[in-house]
Amino acid sequence: MLNSANAGRQLALRVVACQAIATLATALACLMTGPREAFAALAGGGSMTLGSLLAAWGAFGGGVEGAGMALGRLLLGTAVKWLVVVGGLYLAMAVWKLPAVPVLAGAAIAAAAFVVSMKFVAAHRGKTRTIA
Repeated sequence: MLNSANAGRQLALRVVACQAIATLATALACLMTGPREAFAALAGGGSMTLGSLLAAWGAFGGGVEGAGMALGRLLLGTAVKWLVVVGGLYLAMAVWKLPAVPVLAGAAIAAAAFVVSMKFVAAHRGKTRTIA
């Protein structure tokens, strides 16, 4: 099986796309209660999605290097992700005074989409082409 940094980057972008779709679906569902709630769900899910995008960019942005450097980039990307998520949730609930339940619902659905899409991607990993 051919496994490259480019394949990892593509898989990470697919996961982020799944998070974005789940965030939009949550905002659409929250739109039934009002536009403010829909925007709150977008803010919560958007912060989780943006954090995942930045984590993927940090993990795969430097090209192919040694294992220590790859681990360092992965840890730094994860730290940046959670700083963005916490900052986004703080802005949405404390600064912009958006309703907390839709904000947290958007973030939770985006996080669940991350887990589900990773499970789906892992199930299809064995079905990739091999180059002999």
